[in-house]
Amino acid sequence: MAVITVQTKFQDDGWVFEVEVAEGDSRTSHTVVMTKDAYQRLTGGACPPEECVRHSFEFLLEREPKESILRKFDITRIGYYFPEYEKALIRRIQGR
Repeated sequence: MAVITVQTKFQDDGWVFEVEVAEGDSRTSHTVVMTKDAYQRLTGGACPPEECVRHSFEFLLEREPKESILRKFDITRIGYYFPEYEKALIRRIQGR
């Protein structure tokens, strides 16, 4: 099982997250950007931004290996590759 570590940096209109995904001795690093508007649209403020990112990586890891996840991306790009992302994220946040 993957261990997802999220470090947060604030910026004017949102956050930059440094995410590490570790599985055994193998690790990948990712930079994720999320605006305040995207955060509100994706979560409605129902969880901390870091939790949104963690849930998003759990979602991605169910669909592709960590090595296939982009190294740098805006969190809203996930929906372009996986149209079910936003609905699945809401279910995860609500614990369903």
